[in-house]
Amino acid sequence: VVPPDQARRIYQALKDKGLPVALVEYEGEQHGFRKAENIKFTMEQQMVFFARLVGHFKVADDIIPIKIDNFD
Repeated sequence: VVPPDQARRIYQALKDKGLPVALVEYEGEQHGFRKAENIKFTMEQQMVFFARLVGHFKVADDIIPIKIDNFD
């Protein structure tokens, strides 16, 4: 977790290189998470991201994935 402006720069640099990338910004969060629901959502999305791009497996839970730029 990085400050929002840094996250946007990292996201754009990866997207510009054509790499699979996703960015989720959380209102009220800064450097580090404070809200449990944001931690849960992030962990689920990370699992789905790696399952789709690296492991090529389906996760057991019914999780709706976010859009992955340069992949979807």
